[in-house]
Amino acid sequence: MSKLVSNLQQIKDSLPQHVTLVAVSKTKPASDIKEGYEAGHRDFGENKIQEMTAKWEELPKDIKWHMIGHVQTNKVKYMAPYVHLIHAVDKMKLLKEVNKQAKKNDRVIDCLIQVKIAQEDSKFGLSPEDAEKLILNPELAKYPNVRIKGLMGMATFTDNEEQLQKEFNTIEKLFKKLQEEVSGFDTLSIGMSGDYKIAMKHGSTMVRIGSSIFGERDYH
Repeated sequence: MSKLVSNLQQIKDSLPQHVTLVAVSKTKPASDIKEGYEAGHRDFGENKIQEMTAKWEELPKDIKWHMIGHVQTNKVKYMAPYVHLIHAVDKMKLLKEVNKQAKKNDRVIDCLIQVKIAQEDSKFGLSPEDAEKLILNPELAKYPNVRIKGLMGMATFTDNEEQLQKEFNTIEKLFKKLQEEVSGFDTLSIGMSGDYKIAMKHGSTMVRIGSSIFGERDYH
């Protein structure tokens, strides 16, 4: 068994049944994804639409592709035929475009609203208040080809457990509140290689893990 497959298996075994593992394969070759696929894994995450589309063309069609990076409106059309879930939506304008492209492809596309919980400036996303406003906005009724399934958040890159708990707690509270108001609102995408065990204590239903499976990323 290769290192990649044993890493994948180990993490899957450590997750409860209701938590989906998104294997973050960005910058990794299609051959790595194929290896994970052959070991039975289906959910893979990418952060660049172009790279994801090239891999989608090359790999088996029952892979569930997760777009976990920041999305540019003008690139939505390239992933609309196949994307499984868009994790980082933070604008009505983007939802409008996703709806338009989904309609052209005769699909309903699932999306998560990105909430900014980290203390870092580099992270995208809406404040909890603005996220709630967007999700409860009656204008969404005009976009039947988009389904808002839940929230996504990225915590600060830190070893400070108290801070991570505080950040995850913020998004967990909002998630629980919205679950009571929005039907089919069932996905909380929080937790990455370094903090997913803490995220799971705060209601995570989906973790995004890359380096613990594929090894450190090659940015060159």
